[in-house]
Amino acid sequence: MTQVAETSLHRVVIVGGGFGGLYAAKSLQRSPVQVTLIDRRNFHLFQPLLYQVATGSLSPADISSPLRGILSHCKNTSVLMDEVIDIDPQQQIVKMQGQDIAYDSLIVATGVSHHYFGNDHWKTTAPGLKTVEDALEMRRRIFSAFETAEKELDPEKRQAWLTFVIVGGGPTGVELAGAIADLAFKTLKKDFRSIDTAEAKILLLEGMDRLLPPYPPDLSEKAAIALTKLGVTVRTKTLVTNIEDNIVTAKQGDHIEQIPARTILWAAGIKASGMGKVLADCTGVSLDRMGRVLVEPDLSIAGHPNIFVIGDLANFAHQGEKPLPGVAPVAVQEGKYIAKLITAQLRGNTLQPFHYAEVGNLAVIGQNEAVADLGFVKLSGFFAWFVWIFAHIYYLIEFDNKLVVMIQWGWSYFTRNRGARLITGEGTFGQVETGNGDERSPSERKSPVEV
Repeated sequence: MTQVAETSLHRVVIVGGGFGGLYAAKSLQRSPVQVTLIDRRNFHLFQPLLYQVATGSLSPADISSPLRGILSHCKNTSVLMDEVIDIDPQQQIVKMQGQDIAYDSLIVATGVSHHYFGNDHWKTTAPGLKTVEDALEMRRRIFSAFETAEKELDPEKRQAWLTFVIVGGGPTGVELAGAIADLAFKTLKKDFRSIDTAEAKILLLEGMDRLLPPYPPDLSEKAAIALTKLGVTVRTKTLVTNIEDNIVTAKQGDHIEQIPARTILWAAGIKASGMGKVLADCTGVSLDRMGRVLVEPDLSIAGHPNIFVIGDLANFAHQGEKPLPGVAPVAVQEGKYIAKLITAQLRGNTLQPFHYAEVGNLAVIGQNEAVADLGFVKLSGFFAWFVWIFAHIYYLIEFDNKLVVMIQWGWSYFTRNRGARLITGEGTFGQVETGNGDERSPSERKSPVEV
């Protein structure tokens, strides 16, 4: 085991190259510190647009940027592609697969993953959406379903291939349902000869009493109405009790229904990354029921003022009745705050506790349809959709990504064509695995990532 060379500068180690970690590194570029950013991937992924990769609107490279390229102008920053396996807070060492590295300040921003609420065996049948591989697996299943339906002669089996069940009515589920409806009823309607893609059934199942639970009730209602107009069947107060043999068992009150479906997509829950447990084991910090780390008002953890947790992994419960939501603007602001805090401390100064400046919540439903809660105003329809476009272009990291995505969206808007409808990865000739064979999750498999 090797150890990274010592430096006389204050050593800041950042674990995770998502929004929080990346903006912390960028914001420290002029500070008198030595920054090391560690991520097991060599790229930053714009997760809010993963659903567009899954539905063929964008390619992975459109929403990904190499970490070294993004940080190349930050002369005090090094990037290591590695995986953190442990932390020694007494010796102030981060332990990785290949080496150890010492720190003076540690920032952990490793995010969250899927949560199947004790039913992890569902993950091969109902993939979630957190990584590029997840998105490509979803895309393979969605477009393979239409291709296989085109060849299927049995009406019942054909309908099962044309049935898409999305579990979870949060922003990801709403966006997936709207995008698949747009595919089935508009984009693909002239592309097949043996099937009518308009016969597709898109079901969105939500366990709560309304879609988008974090949003105001009136926007939830507008989202449900807009999805229904697109052709999505929305079912609230509906719990999925089993997924087996291409059948979703759903319970709504006392009514139990079995839904034959060959494409089942998971958007129902999240849990903290494994770094939450690592921190709990080595520092004694408390975790919430999702495994997120309970942080102090300055985003540090109790008893360890030089260890900070930001982004989706952090449970910041010092502002309002609920913890801050796991959205990109929260992580960005937290990353910038930690950079200012570390710089201030090195100068012998202090900062006020972190305070999130609310920028609102956005969810797109379809072309010209979205809902937006901006705090001072609530929007729906075209104006919310325009705000959604502007916000997502703004948060894309590099200029070339912004330009490519704007061109792709402009082309799709006027032509209804989606140019990234490639079927890649495991499976051949439309045979979609739903639990047979490889029992690893899509994100654990090695899948080709085309650009």
